[in-house]
Amino acid sequence: MYPLGFLLLLGPLVTLHELGHYLVGRWFGVKAVAFSVGFGREIVGFTDRRGTRWKLSALPLGGYVQFAGDMNPASEPSAEWLALPPEERAQTFPAKPLWQKALIVAAGPITNFLIAIAILAAFNVSYGRVLVSPEISAVTEGSAAEAAGIRAGDTIVSLDGRDVAEFTDVQQHVLTSPGSRIALGLERDGVRRVVDMVVPSQVMRDRFGNESRIGRLGIMAAGSEIVPVGPIESVGLAVTQTGDIMVMMVRNIKQIITGIRPVSELGGPIKMAKFSGEQLTLGWPQFVSLVAMVSINLAFINLLPIPVLDGGHLAFYAAEAIRRKPASARSQEWAFRTGLAFVLALMLFVTINDIASLPWFGG
Repeated sequence: MYPLGFLLLLGPLVTLHELGHYLVGRWFGVKAVAFSVGFGREIVGFTDRRGTRWKLSALPLGGYVQFAGDMNPASEPSAEWLALPPEERAQTFPAKPLWQKALIVAAGPITNFLIAIAILAAFNVSYGRVLVSPEISAVTEGSAAEAAGIRAGDTIVSLDGRDVAEFTDVQQHVLTSPGSRIALGLERDGVRRVVDMVVPSQVMRDRFGNESRIGRLGIMAAGSEIVPVGPIESVGLAVTQTGDIMVMMVRNIKQIITGIRPVSELGGPIKMAKFSGEQLTLGWPQFVSLVAMVSINLAFINLLPIPVLDGGHLAFYAAEAIRRKPASARSQEWAFRTGLAFVLALMLFVTINDIASLPWFGG
């Protein structure tokens, strides 16, 4: 199931990401030379009437759209571009205004966000929204909550100074913050107080044997109910959920950098294939939920200000808008080389990490 899950997960997401670039580029009148799903050698393809080569390539780890005139990392005009007739040059990427080029580049990550929002909104409409009371019904014996003096019947009113309306607000933060210090606001018999505590770290294993480090206080909610969600409300809720997932991703990266989480939790293509195959065996709702998570992940990573990624291009465009002139071709070329080296080194690291986690190598 690993290869099947991987292809069903990454193939559509990469295609739709690149389709976002392509459609916005076409909207602004830019000719696309090639649209590739995958990198490297072409396996199969065809050329449409507009002259775009649509192809499936050998390495299924991404894709790209090559626009006319965009022949180098800096998108600098070449001698061949300058020699084009005016009507042909107007259809090339370098000929477009800065704001149009920025929108073309941003369209890919935005498409990934829209995919995730659509999936989450569909889940919200289909399953409703779970409302969980912030009142604590039970405290686990010997837990961090008991040691902090938390009792059954207490009501959670704030977390780190922010008001809390539902138990899930605390639950999601605690689960993704092992080893972190939190300030939990409680109300008991009309009296409010704040408890400072460190979230204990606990290693959990799922049915497939995958380990994850989570936080757990040892408290349980008093009750919950499922509330139907309408189509309009579902979209707003999905946007909020997407933002919460991005905050969780940033928090996890920070925890890996600071050593709270081990670097073994970083995953690459092999681990992604493993997880996608496992989720596919659980059913389509679980698999599609993973698709939404990975789509947000792809959008987030692509927006990082690293040259060769979409965020790197956008960073150069922002600098050009402020400076009123583009960075030199040499500085952009060296930045993109450095960015490419960083991305390749990271891919190599996470791939080795993935291989080491496989059972055949003692993982």
